[in-house]
Amino acid sequence: MAGKVVLAYSGGLDTSVAVRWLQEKYNLEVITLTVDIGNVPDLEAIRQKALKVGAIKALVIDAKENFIKSYVFPAVRADAVYEGQYPLSTALGRPLIVRLLVETAKKEKARMVAHGCTSKGNDQVRIDVGVAALAPELKVIAPAREWKMTREQTIKYAQAHNIPIPVTRASPYSIDENLWGRGIECGVLEDTWNEPPDDIFLWTRSLEKTPARPAYLDIGFERGIPVTLNGRKVEPVALVQKVHELAGRHGIGRIDHVENRLVGIKSREIYEAPAAVVLLKAHLALEDLVLTKEQLRFKARVATEYADLVYNGLWFTGVRQDLAAYVASTQRYVTGTIRVKLFKGNCQVVGRKSPYSLYDYSLATYDKGDVFDHSASPGFIHIWGLPVRTQARVQPEPPE
Repeated sequence: MAGKVVLAYSGGLDTSVAVRWLQEKYNLEVITLTVDIGNVPDLEAIRQKALKVGAIKALVIDAKENFIKSYVFPAVRADAVYEGQYPLSTALGRPLIVRLLVETAKKEKARMVAHGCTSKGNDQVRIDVGVAALAPELKVIAPAREWKMTREQTIKYAQAHNIPIPVTRASPYSIDENLWGRGIECGVLEDTWNEPPDDIFLWTRSLEKTPARPAYLDIGFERGIPVTLNGRKVEPVALVQKVHELAGRHGIGRIDHVENRLVGIKSREIYEAPAAVVLLKAHLALEDLVLTKEQLRFKARVATEYADLVYNGLWFTGVRQDLAAYVASTQRYVTGTIRVKLFKGNCQVVGRKSPYSLYDYSLATYDKGDVFDHSASPGFIHIWGLPVRTQARVQPEPPE
């Protein structure tokens, strides 16, 4: 095999080894593509590293704004959280990377793309299926799936070939991060009885080190999209970063999740997602104010389906687009402000207001100004209880 391959390159262990391995195994010219969707400390250093380990070209794309506006905020509008805990940080980044990977392969006239995903992970599915949806003519190579090296053996391979890597045997964590969250796995975390060591957390303070006083934050939404902080309009990337910093300072956003992977195994995952935890909770609180009971209940079912589709690598599908259209309809009146209290690892909603609020004080109050028609209640109860009385009359014993 000969020709060009575009490798999705993070600068981590697997993708760094993959550059050399693709050359040795398939005699390919490797072009690396690094997509910046946040929290990449030194893009130029990553680019130079790719060239140093053998890439013929190293490309870098700043996609932070695209990531937040086109992937993260749609997921916020959908209330997409996998299994009630994981805010899909890595999963949301993959379809964007896939799109850019495919576009780059076409531009560079490469017949193949490659990634560093393993055979046990979800990301292999997300990338392979995403490429198949956008460019089925491209061949996908997954070196880490083929070489069958353990993590220890991969480290030794890197050392033997003088490939600089960010992990050691003493710190064998696999880490993926972007603006929406940070995922940590491997090492001592694989024993579900072990408490996560505090040194794995970089974005969130331990409760002992958080401020002694709470912080309050007003988050303004327009049609389900966060647009203001404390009354001031903030651009999408900056908004996420500001919430991230404040919430992390107060110890908010740590998630310890035994997760059901798409490939059929359970995996212990540690996440840090300060901004995601706060913005998702605020969005749900605003929906509680402006959507009806029926809308809320059905949307909760849609949220589960939407999250599953994203998690399972089905972003580029008709059903995801259909759900997105429904979500967009639900967000017509999701405009307003939510006040949250951040304190000792907890995000608490303490205030809500919206010009489209369905909360009517004159109906809810028990004090002066109450306009609720109390005389209507007996008739309502009589009709509501009719099937109960009918069943009790003809079926006197209640079902077990």
